[in-house]
Amino acid sequence: MKIAVIGGGNGCFAAVADFAEAGHQIGWWRRNGPQSDASELTLIDHKGSREIAVRATDDLAAALDGAELIFIPTPAFSQEDIARSLAPHLRDGQVIFLAPGSFGSLRMAQILREAGCSADIALAETGTLPWLARKQGPDAVRITTRASRLPTGVFPARLTDRALEIIGRAFPGVIERSEDALSGALMNAGPIIHPPLILMNAGPIEHFDRWDIHNEGTQPSIRRIHDALDGERITLRETLGYTAPHFPLRDHYETDQWMYGNLAHDKLVGSGDWHEKLNLDDHRYMSEDIAYGLALLVSVADWAGVDVPVAKGLLALASAVTGRDLRHGPRTIEAMGLSGLSRAEMTELLQGGKLSLAGAAA
Repeated sequence: MKIAVIGGGNGCFAAVADFAEAGHQIGWWRRNGPQSDASELTLIDHKGSREIAVRATDDLAAALDGAELIFIPTPAFSQEDIARSLAPHLRDGQVIFLAPGSFGSLRMAQILREAGCSADIALAETGTLPWLARKQGPDAVRITTRASRLPTGVFPARLTDRALEIIGRAFPGVIERSEDALSGALMNAGPIIHPPLILMNAGPIEHFDRWDIHNEGTQPSIRRIHDALDGERITLRETLGYTAPHFPLRDHYETDQWMYGNLAHDKLVGSGDWHEKLNLDDHRYMSEDIAYGLALLVSVADWAGVDVPVAKGLLALASAVTGRDLRHGPRTIEAMGLSGLSRAEMTELLQGGKLSLAGAAA
């Protein structure tokens, strides 16, 4: 099938290479088009190195034309602008897949409707990027490992069967059904794994030119904070009526049952690709995983009446580090116009997709 890939980051490179090698037709949109004269990507993984014929375009309409799946593995802070760009070009039956989403499935749906898009589409989001990957230059990507399980929620949930069938053709055998888009958003691993790693490693991050938060930075005290924070996420999911599996982060470190499967953490550390320069002010671990993902979790917990002291503490620390009030950021349910909904109204919105319930344009 034809898959449109939106963006030019690590996940986009990995997606384009894997989808093309699997035989899919690729429409790859980058805002500034190709970044070199090359018409190939070099894919490096456990099989070795090989060239994949593919080329980016700055023609969004051409990239989207005929695409059944629109794959967007870009940071959450890019989603609103991307939605506005997509709005004139979307057609009935297409599926947008965010990896991950930070509840971007619902926010992008709001933006699309506000922009006058009436296409009957589904928007889905999963709990992690489907690859542990890093670019190795302007035309190369190394994939350390691939996801083996991708819990995925769909907005509106009434379109889940159709959406997961299409997504499953791009990711055969790994897509797992989540109840709805909020369930999918609360599977997002980034707001659980990264805030303790960057905030509790702030000293060495600022002192050393490069620092591996997953190797030297993953110490027992930090793992205990991970588990406490993840326990709050799981309690929130259970309070909202979402059922297991909840994909506890502990499984990433201790078992082969998490999203990336066997020895994923060891492979990540062994690659050396995450021994890198981090800027606490603008790295996506702060600007996405905390400012969007963790702020969303805290806002949903407040709405649901669930106590999340570790999440709130980390969010307060991040606000102090950046000098910005991250609790009242753009991806909280207050900012999305959802905080006045009852539990029943939220369920109706997530199932049926009638955005007027949230005060957005229908």
